[in-house]
Amino acid sequence: MKINTSASVVVRIVLWLGLIFGGIAFSIYRDMQNSTSLFYNLFFHIVSFIFGLLLLRFAFRAAAKGGKALAKEGRDRDLPRLETNRLVTSGIYAKMRHPMLFGLLLIPLSVAFLLGSVTFITLVAPLEMLFIALMVLVFEEMECKKKFGTAYEAYSKSVPMVCVSSDCLRELFF
Repeated sequence: MKINTSASVVVRIVLWLGLIFGGIAFSIYRDMQNSTSLFYNLFFHIVSFIFGLLLLRFAFRAAAKGGKALAKEGRDRDLPRLETNRLVTSGIYAKMRHPMLFGLLLIPLSVAFLLGSVTFITLVAPLEMLFIALMVLVFEEMECKKKFGTAYEAYSKSVPMVCVSSDCLRELFF
């Protein structure tokens, strides 16, 4: 299968998947070492799993909403998937610059709750979320500035990277 996208995007996807699966392995190993852990509590697993499903649904909705807007307005038909050549500043992108990545940021925490891993919930997921946020700050912002120049500079001054107001979250998740 030929991947028709930039090396930068592929590296970020592989790195992100590595973080998730590495976090799962490390967290389960750590939780199994502690016999008093909530990892062995069935009620905790049921509640945690339900919360994880809800959070995962919100994460995918946000990623899908951002991705659809980019696919519709941000690229020409002949451009590879996950690539853009037009700056999108309407819809959810009028309220936050990275709605798709905001949704993806929630996935480590969703997976942690699905697994019911206390180590993943309290340690690994927050660290992974921080790392993903830093990747956005460094790579995504840098690429957008390079690709769209002064138009992106003006856009970034008027629209926050992420918006957590009730209006923004309602538009993003519903």
